[in-house]
Formats: sequence, structure tokens, C-alpha cells
Amino acid sequence: MHQVWPLPARPVEDDADLETLYRYPVDEDPGGSRRSWLAVNFVSSLDGGIEIEGRSRGLSTPADRRVFALGHDLADVVLLGSGTALAEAYPGLRPDAAAADRRRRHGLADVPPLAVVTSGSFPADATSIVDVAVPTIVVTAAAAPADQQAAWRDAGARVLIAGNEAVDLASAVRQLADDGYRRIDCEGGPGLVGTLLHADLVDEMRLTIAPLAVAGRAGRVATSADPLEAPRGFTVASLLVDDDGSLLIRYVREALE
Repeated sequence: MHQVWPLPARPVEDDADLETLYRYPVDEDPGGSRRSWLAVNFVSSLDGGIEIEGRSRGLSTPADRRVFALGHDLADVVLLGSGTALAEAYPGLRPDAAAADRRRRHGLADVPPLAVVTSGSFPADATSIVDVAVPTIVVTAAAAPADQQAAWRDAGARVLIAGNEAVDLASAVRQLADDGYRRIDCEGGPGLVGTLLHADLVDEMRLTIAPLAVAGRAGRVATSADPLEAPRGFTVASLLVDDDGSLLIRYVREALE
């Protein structure tokens, strides 16, 4: 793997180099200006598709899996939409020895929880709630049925109320930061990313472009009912090229550079 940007170009020798690139640049002081950092992780085909038969796994390359792992290894919490949690059967994270050592070196808790965003229909027996090492955070609105909220709690999850009729993601991110979950790794899906972009909550886009074409009607990284009023500007923070042709790009929100 080689770093192409920023210059000078150089080989990426080991995981320490990647950790430097993929760490979350939050302020050490929780009251500072960058009190949280939300990074979106996605893999895409070279023709813009994000799935093969409804799942991203078929697009992921070894290089993508390295940086994808860094996303949650260096995070305080993993944020995902309920549709993705169900489609991918997301279990809770269980860091192996290398990941646990990495987390300790960066002063992080042993295991980052999942934070699943749902309007209220997420089943209490979903893998993301019952197959976990630490309790999952269910992010929902106050309008979510009371019996469903009780079912989540009975299953061991913590319920975070953000918004009244619909989930207010800005409120959710603030509450997560208040609770110490300041490094936020968003692992999809497209609807959640689209909503985060509308709310201007995405600090960084981490995109792997796999050397594969899929055609068809594969989804895209971000979707929403309406386009953004104005495109969000991002700048390239780093670009890596793997020997297999994968491109690993970090885009940072222009206003945050």
C-alpha cells in the first residue's frame, strides 16, 4: 500500500502509519470546539455501486477491511441505521487481541457499543441488540411506541431519545458526545448518511473504491427524499493505493479543515 496524498508519496509500512491517518481528531478537552468527530465509512465499486445482492461484503477488499477495522477500533461508538443493522445482521464488536491493544494505546474503552438509529420498528431480538459484549444504544424519537422502548430495555439496550416525532440526529450526536462517545464511526446505511449530510453532521467521508464494476441498480453511499440545497464541500485529506488497485480516500468537510 502506498500513500499518494499528501505528498511526498511514500509506502505505508505498518498499521502505525494507518492509525495516524485514521484517528479521530477530537479535542482532548471535551469542551473544546471539536468535541466530537463523525466519520462515515463506505466501500463502493468503481461504477458507484455499494452492494452486491444487497450487501457490501462482496465489494470489500483486504485493504478496505484494514481501514474499516480502524474505523471502529479507534472509535468510541459505531453508529448505524436499523435497516443496515438488520440487512447485515450486525453483531456487537468483540475486539481481538490486536484491536484491544490498539484501543488501550489510544486510551479508549475496551469495547465500543453500537448505536442503532430507528423510528421505532427495530426488533428487540435483533442481532445488534442480543449478540453484543456491551449494551447497544438504541437512538429513537419520543414518539416511538412505549412498549417497543420497554422491549429494547428489557433486552439489555439503552434507549436514547433524540427528537419528538422523528429522530433528531444533531441532538443524538450531542448526547453521545456528552456521554463520552465523541469519536463516532458511522457504518451506514445510505438513508442515515443522507440524513447526516442534510444536518451537516459529517466531518469525514472514508471511501474505498474497489477495482470492480457491478452495473445494475446497486444503491449509492447517501440517499434522501430530496437533494441537498447546496452540495457539501469536502477536501482530500489522504489517498492510499493498494497493490490490488483499491483506492482508499479520506475526505474532510471543507469548513472543518
